[in-house]
Amino acid sequence: MEKQDEELIQTLVESDLELKRYYQEHVDFERQIEVFNRKQHLSAEEEVERKRLQKLKLAGKDRIMEILGRHRGGDAIAP
Repeated sequence: MEKQDEELIQTLVESDLELKRYYQEHVDFERQIEVFNRKQHLSAEEEVERKRLQKLKLAGKDRIMEILGRHRGGDAIAP
């Protein structure tokens, strides 16, 4: 995420429970993915799990961006 998005999240996270939930999930997924990324080789099951986590993280990020767009007064944020 961009620095300005991170800053906005930090100002809103305590007042917007939905944003807080998605942001916490995003951070947790990031940590879990990083564990897989540090391994030199992944088993087939680990690779499937890493991809699953990446998809969940991306879906959560999309939702975070929608929420931020609402706070900024728009429907969505352009990439």
